[in-house]
Amino acid sequence: MVSDELRQETHPPLTGIQIPGGLRGSVNHVLGWLPSRGLSLFLVDLLAAGASLVAAIVFQRSSLSVLYADFRQILLPVIVFVGLCALIFPSLGMYNKNWRYASIKDLVAILAASALASISFFLLVIYVPNLSAIEPGVVGIGAFILVCLLSMIRISFRIDEVVDFSLTGVARAARKDLIPVLLVEAGHSADLYLRALQRDRNASYLPVGILDSNPRNRGVLLRGVPVLGDLNDFDKVIDSLEANGKRPRHIVFTETLGRFGGSAATLIDRAERRGIAFSRLRAPTELRNPKTEGRFELRPIELTDLLERSQAALDRDALRRLVVGRRVLVTGAGGSIGKELALQIAALGPSELVLLDSCEYNLYAVELEIKEGHPNVSSTYYLCNIREENRVNEIFDAHRPELVFHAAALKHVPLVELNPCEGVLTNVIGTMHVAAAAKRTKVLAMVQVSTDKVVNPTSVMGATKRLAELYCQALDLKSREEPDGPRFMTVRFGNVLGSSGSLVPLFQRQLARGGPLTVTHPDMQRFFMTIREAVELTLQASAYGLEQCLGRGEIFVLDMGEPVRIIDVARRMIRLAGLTPDEDVKIEIVGLRPGEKLREELFDSCEKAVASPVPGVLGALPNSVELSVLNQGLSKLSYCAEARDVAGLFAAMGELLPNYRGGQRPARAPGPRPRIVVAA
Repeated sequence: MVSDELRQETHPPLTGIQIPGGLRGSVNHVLGWLPSRGLSLFLVDLLAAGASLVAAIVFQRSSLSVLYADFRQILLPVIVFVGLCALIFPSLGMYNKNWRYASIKDLVAILAASALASISFFLLVIYVPNLSAIEPGVVGIGAFILVCLLSMIRISFRIDEVVDFSLTGVARAARKDLIPVLLVEAGHSADLYLRALQRDRNASYLPVGILDSNPRNRGVLLRGVPVLGDLNDFDKVIDSLEANGKRPRHIVFTETLGRFGGSAATLIDRAERRGIAFSRLRAPTELRNPKTEGRFELRPIELTDLLERSQAALDRDALRRLVVGRRVLVTGAGGSIGKELALQIAALGPSELVLLDSCEYNLYAVELEIKEGHPNVSSTYYLCNIREENRVNEIFDAHRPELVFHAAALKHVPLVELNPCEGVLTNVIGTMHVAAAAKRTKVLAMVQVSTDKVVNPTSVMGATKRLAELYCQALDLKSREEPDGPRFMTVRFGNVLGSSGSLVPLFQRQLARGGPLTVTHPDMQRFFMTIREAVELTLQASAYGLEQCLGRGEIFVLDMGEPVRIIDVARRMIRLAGLTPDEDVKIEIVGLRPGEKLREELFDSCEKAVASPVPGVLGALPNSVELSVLNQGLSKLSYCAEARDVAGLFAAMGELLPNYRGGQRPARAPGPRPRIVVAA
């Protein structure tokens, strides 16, 4: 077994053997690749190398007498072999590893070093006469013994860990205050969690079983904890554990809930009916409390966990190539999407980040986050309303951005319905100002953030964003005729969870007041996506579109999965708060609001859905409108909006959008009179 002194040298604090500084420096200088902290291990390895060759000679000749009879003959080969190992072992990185946490990959280094040393020695034995006392067969035996010795030396680093695991297991088994838990999914995260529990004497959880999505894993043991069944066996497993006095009081999801699809929500419903709490593991990559470092923390399950799907494959290299070293401008940077865009772009290394927003507080908030999280990014912040053409041009001329992400818009359906002229001035005319400045300053690409409410629009907000889509599409098609013409891309997606003025914050406020939760219609459905995922896919679509010239004249549509009923979201949020829907908290149907539809769509009736090579992104090919026709119609629309001529404004939108059903209101569901509520 390796001494405590040696074990400490491969694990902080790095004390090591007390060797005079001059001698130690000289040795390290000669060895070159050898870190000072590995000197003790290096010396032990050389002893093992010499011992392995001597043992091989004894084994080959089946007698210990050779050590006395032929001592002088075998001394030189042993010295030569040890010398070879002294040169080869450090050069293959044997001493820049922390062997206390070695893996199979690290043990490959032992095999490689032993093989190279043995092969080199074998060649010397054949061609150097002074080494003829060593039979070639001895070299193979010695190589095997050397691998065993080097492995045993490194395994000894973990003997104290094994002993500690055993003592901890005995101590935990004797405790009566531990909380029995049932794990869901027997994967890598579950293995890490069980290892963490074995190390932590103060852990308060005792795993009694595992449910796994693969039925073939039934009966398998993961670190001593049995897989009792698949997710459909939940009730039977609970009954069986209860009969054996091991009824779990907690369910722990070891993987992201999006991986399980609808099964996660079903499992949570079953757990609630049996009075069992539930949590999920905090991912190893999430920031955690320094006081709990080394432990796996549990965190409450949130609505985003239930609605989030498996993440589409992200091409991180393409995202970096899109942004790194470039000047990037983001409009609406203080909003939910704009802020996330700014943060993700800042992390990708732009040469300059220019952020625009019309709200002072929102701009201050994003400035604070950028400077705290990315202090080395050169960033500038402008209070700017995109309706002001001169102000937009002034900023573009000062910074000459290469990429523009246009997220500024009025997005609240009922409020824009009540203020249609403002919606046109911001969503349509403001977009024209940004696009014109982008074209004039020769940007590489402008990316517009759009919404699923543009599809067969029934609201002013949807209609104005649809016109903005058509305008950017026309510019994108027009730029094909120009050498090095900029790209004008549009990315369309539905509701994002947690954005300002959206569904989840409203329900959270209503829950804090004790309810009721207001739902506009029992059959209302919406597409949902997390802000992070929406922005990641927006950047990915932009990267592919610019680099590979994909989607010319198309709309990038994010794949948002299946729509979700709003009333189901309300019920889930009530349950996640530990309450019972319709008992502890009521759900009130308040009727559809102006401009709302029961069901949103991702593709318009006049669009052609096309395949897209971008992971997680679909393509929509709208019937394009000539830029000259659009300019004429939008000029009339702008005049009506400036003049506050609402009737003329609706007429102008109707001419440009034949399928716009402005002024028509869907029938209300039975219930009280509609109220203005901030919802999807």
